[in-house]
Amino acid sequence: MKKVFRQIIASVTAVSAVLSSFCVGFADSAVEPNPVISRNCPAYSGTGDAKSANDEHYFSFCFVNAPDYIAYDLSEVPDEQKKQIIAVWYNTSSFDNIGMYGNSNMKPTDYTIEVNKADGGQYPEDDWEIVETVTDNVLSSRQHLVNMEGYNWIRLNITKADGQEGKSASVNFDVHSVSNGVSDSWLFLGDSITAGGMNNCYGTGFATYVNQIDSKYFPIQENGGIGGIRSIDGRENIDRWLSVSQAKYVSIAYGTNDCWGNPDATQEYYENTKYMIDAVLSAGKIPVLPKIPASTNADVKDNVPLYNAMIDKIYEEYGDKIIQGVDFESFFTGHPDYLSGDGVHPNDTGYDAMRKIWAETMYKRVYSSESKDPVDPVPENVLGDANTDGDVNMADAAAIIQHIGNNDVYALSEQGAENADCDGEKGITGNDALTIQLLVAGQIDNFPAQTDMQ
Repeated sequence: MKKVFRQIIASVTAVSAVLSSFCVGFADSAVEPNPVISRNCPAYSGTGDAKSANDEHYFSFCFVNAPDYIAYDLSEVPDEQKKQIIAVWYNTSSFDNIGMYGNSNMKPTDYTIEVNKADGGQYPEDDWEIVETVTDNVLSSRQHLVNMEGYNWIRLNITKADGQEGKSASVNFDVHSVSNGVSDSWLFLGDSITAGGMNNCYGTGFATYVNQIDSKYFPIQENGGIGGIRSIDGRENIDRWLSVSQAKYVSIAYGTNDCWGNPDATQEYYENTKYMIDAVLSAGKIPVLPKIPASTNADVKDNVPLYNAMIDKIYEEYGDKIIQGVDFESFFTGHPDYLSGDGVHPNDTGYDAMRKIWAETMYKRVYSSESKDPVDPVPENVLGDANTDGDVNMADAAAIIQHIGNNDVYALSEQGAENADCDGEKGITGNDALTIQLLVAGQIDNFPAQTDMQ
């Protein structure tokens, strides 16, 4: 039995094929707050008004003449909140330089993220340590995972903007605590409707609306909207976007441009969307899929239901592997007054309503699960129970894969690490996760480690 089992787990194909299924149960996992710890902390810059980068007003930006920096004194932040952080900056350019409407507008393109152990109170000129270097950046926002244990300062040091020295860069810059793991981080991918609706610099943003519902939360929230693009553009670029993203939740909101004047490309849209969902799952993230907005435009309105039927099909196929986003077809059917004169894009009131209903819907479907009664900790060693919730299921396999991929972010507890090593071999590997899958599927009766202990 053991020899056969080892042959099974030695198959790279089998391990790769099961990665997507490890995400079962992600959709109903609770959200751990990742609070902003840099809000209104002492801020410094050589040429810019650094306070504009970390205040609560995202319509105010810090403008710096590259090369220049924005630095924060986090010495007053409790050490527990600084063990692991995400440093995120936002700019108002299109998310990427693709499509006919791609643009760069004072976007940082070459920069470093740096930390310093100096005491707080006075900006340190020396002893900065580079923790990440970015060159030739094309995105309008980036999240950087940084270990700040033992450090008091962090700075965004911009050397080029829009690819040039001497040009101005415009950013908001936040630091979030993720010492308990990256949990409340979002990337909203989509077309011009997303670009106009999910910005966090005009009106009330998604993160602020979530915070108004429940003050424990203030999400990291990137606007991944790009005007004029279709699902094929998302498919061709999503792997590149995900490769540099720390987001846990990724919304995929294409379709309006696919169906504009084209009722016959539903299958292509379906296949492109499935590709993107699978890419998000394979990256260990959670896909969110909203419905395509209703329209009053004659070239769009009758096609929207045809494409949304593909989304319904995806909902049925993926089940709780994905989170169902806002039903924008029903929303704008009930609120045609929220659409602008072209009958496709929302007006200012509609965009604000979009952000608000995004927050309300995600709070119900994602955040509110944290209000459930917690499970009592399991006092004994339950083999396979990597997340120590008292049960052995696919969520434990997922916890192991996340732990292997990034131990700093997805650390197992001491008990969870002991439970996770269940394949009869020493050390936590993908084989342990595969063993759990085989047990849950009924392909083995018990863990090899249990047999060895008898």
